[in-house]
Amino acid sequence: AKADEMTQRLMTVPGIGPLIATAIEALAPPAETFRSGRDFAAWVGLTPVQRSTGGKERLGRTSRMGERTLRRLLIIAASAVIRWAKRKGVPKGSWLGRMLERKPPMLVIVALANKNARIAWALLTKGESYRAPAVPA
Repeated sequence: AKADEMTQRLMTVPGIGPLIATAIEALAPPAETFRSGRDFAAWVGLTPVQRSTGGKERLGRTSRMGERTLRRLLIIAASAVIRWAKRKGVPKGSWLGRMLERKPPMLVIVALANKNARIAWALLTKGESYRAPAVPA
């Protein structure tokens, strides 16, 4: 993992270490297979089930269809990131801080795993390293 350039890029994302980066590289098909990060997250099984009718959009629980091992690894990593963030203190204006204020912890964990899957897809397709978002002052 340390010698491979693609896994090095993936390891720049908070919560993605050598194990998850190697798992993404080994288990996921080429990034070009998916049209968007949402398609990749859906392949992993981290997107909500859509039950829309009559023009009313309804999103339910996660589908859990997809790559089981990768989904579990991303959820475990997201829970570690959230545990660390709670101990160190989360900036109130950040995405994670706002989510933790108003949503149940497990929902935030799955949302962060979904976000990390989308970020991983973007890094694989664009060939860039992760740039952390600026936290509002």
